[in-house]
Amino acid sequence: MTVIRQEDFIQSIADAFQFISYYHPKDYIQALTKAWEKEQNPAAKDAMTQILVNSRMSAEGHRPICQDTGIATVFLKVGMNVQWDAELSVQEMVNEGVRRAYTDPENILRASVLADPAGKRQNTKDNTPAVVHMEIVKGDKVEVTCAAKGGGSENKSKMAMLNPSDSIVDWVLKTVPTMGAGWCPPGILGIGIGGTPEKAALMAKESLMSHIDIHELKDKAAAGAVLTTVEQLRLELYEKVNALGIGAQGLGGLTTVLDVKILDYPTHAASKPVAMIPNCAATRHVEFTLDGSGPVDLQAPSLEDWPDITYSPDNGKRINVDTLTKEDIASWQMGDVLLLNGTIYTGRDAAHKRMIDMLNKGEPLPVDFTNKIIYYVGPVDPVGDEVVGPAGPTTSTRMDKFTRQMLNETGLLGMIGKSERGAAACEAIADNNAVYLMAVGGAAYLVSKAIKEARVVAFDDLGMEAIYEFKVQDMPVTVAVDHQGHSVHAIAPKKWQAKIGIIPVED
Repeated sequence: MTVIRQEDFIQSIADAFQFISYYHPKDYIQALTKAWEKEQNPAAKDAMTQILVNSRMSAEGHRPICQDTGIATVFLKVGMNVQWDAELSVQEMVNEGVRRAYTDPENILRASVLADPAGKRQNTKDNTPAVVHMEIVKGDKVEVTCAAKGGGSENKSKMAMLNPSDSIVDWVLKTVPTMGAGWCPPGILGIGIGGTPEKAALMAKESLMSHIDIHELKDKAAAGAVLTTVEQLRLELYEKVNALGIGAQGLGGLTTVLDVKILDYPTHAASKPVAMIPNCAATRHVEFTLDGSGPVDLQAPSLEDWPDITYSPDNGKRINVDTLTKEDIASWQMGDVLLLNGTIYTGRDAAHKRMIDMLNKGEPLPVDFTNKIIYYVGPVDPVGDEVVGPAGPTTSTRMDKFTRQMLNETGLLGMIGKSERGAAACEAIADNNAVYLMAVGGAAYLVSKAIKEARVVAFDDLGMEAIYEFKVQDMPVTVAVDHQGHSVHAIAPKKWQAKIGIIPVED
């Protein structure tokens, strides 16, 4: 009988979450590199370049790939012949491992988990508790999969109870465009089919943990092999989702998904549950087995696994944000690459809610946003000589409901975030002759190198959601919504969908 010791299990969990914070899976890097090599849209290729360079920087520097270091999810398959030498429960041991990983002083990870989600929403400070899925199986080992899922991709999860005669392909192709770019494509779609609603969602999540092998499946089909129903469905969805032209970061292009994963399970005759969960550009997971011989020894990948490329936005226009005017903004065109220099402020969900409440009460804000730019970000705490940790953008659509009042009442000129803006936000931008700039999701460590000074200036109690003042130098951004409200995310994917020519573009 195998004996799993408490300390071995806890340390293995801690090591795994540190490991995946800065190492992409090798198969993801290989798949993204292939997509980068064939990409024809310069904007999408630039975004993928940033993601690949950021990934290598994180691997070298042992710092997070993304500022959103995710909610800790653990899948366990515990052999029936395993005995635990432990005083804590399995959930408690996982939580202790997560706590150690996220508070490691050499590589602090961002605490994003909030207790009392329907009420006070207070940060637990150490990213616990983890979400644990446990299955008792035959054998005498413990198989462990650790994943860190960011909020941007988790928030785009979809679920439907289809009729038995409904087309899964039709549902996916109708649903993926509604997900926007907040899940930071190119990534992977996980789909669960059958069982019950909760079973379908769990299968969708678990399917994301498997090896990227769509190209092997394509070769198998080309060789004339007989494919299963699931294999045929994977290939069809892979081709057709990419044919939607959404592209990297929603900028339009050839690659939206690097793979489509599917797990299925028998279901009720009256039902067809389907769940779809995306994995983002910060795909993070690792699998290992404990056999009682000690904690896991995870082997670092070779830096030769990354492509030998660099990122230098030489084509960008340098902008002094300290002297910015509406006239300057009016000259910027959708798709322009800008290099920001000067002072910007940060603020995301909690800070915006608090500022709007203050405005509604007639109270002065703690920061003067007149002719300033706000960056939607919750950075990782710095370590060593860093002024700030990885600081990539958060999903901008969550701030849409605050946008008009912020622009109307604060003198704000522009916003930086990731993914698209909704119609109401674009109208507010046009009405105020403002601008929305996009930074690349999945390039947080790279972006942080452009931040030369950082200090909290308001709402310190909000932790990573406090308002910071950043002094930036050549921070790369792209004009995503111009001063007239024209959105690259609304226009570019349709152009690339038409260019690819597999799926007709609807008027």
